[in-house]
Amino acid sequence: MALTAETESRLYRSLRVASGAAAHLVALGFPTAVAVLARPGSSLFSWHPLLMALAFSFLMTEALLIFSPETSLLRSFSRKVRVRAHWVLQLLALLCALLGLGIITYNKHLNGKSHFVTWHGLTGLLAVLYAGGQCAGGVLLLYPKLMKNWTLAKLKLYHATSGLVGYLLGCASLMLGMCSLWFTTAVTGTSWYLAMLCPLLTSLVIMNQVSNAYLYRKRSQH
Repeated sequence: MALTAETESRLYRSLRVASGAAAHLVALGFPTAVAVLARPGSSLFSWHPLLMALAFSFLMTEALLIFSPETSLLRSFSRKVRVRAHWVLQLLALLCALLGLGIITYNKHLNGKSHFVTWHGLTGLLAVLYAGGQCAGGVLLLYPKLMKNWTLAKLKLYHATSGLVGYLLGCASLMLGMCSLWFTTAVTGTSWYLAMLCPLLTSLVIMNQVSNAYLYRKRSQH
């Protein structure tokens, strides 16, 4: 029996709510698991995985989910409040990422090891630099008059799209980090696969959110 359009819409909305709730849980659960594994404070290196997990798994995910119409934790607040919360979370994410990058660079220097010679190191560096550029680009949304030939709607769309690219870079860095000797030695078997699914799940949720925003904008133009 074919589903009615209304039933399909309700089912799709329910799936979005469920996946969004799962993304919230994963965003917090993954850094928590990393903290247990790394035992921050036990060594200089121990702060690197925690800070990067906080930056790209928790803070950045929550910064983007703030604009989800179904699963935002601040959906009852005004858009102005949500935009400010987005800024705060993104700046905190950038701060954690910069600290994580600085710590691992210094740690490798102390141990006489080369840096940025692996896919994980290169992707992580690119993700941090991209996050910095994305935060700087967000200033244009606060002062859209600086871009006279661009409408605010276009700036928002491109900011969201470029933000998605940066978020995926961060998730890719996390996944490559889980292929490192440190992680694969401590996490094996099914646990390793479950850990790899964490950034993959949040990436799919965020991609769906951005694509829906794009489709909504296209419909509103017709």
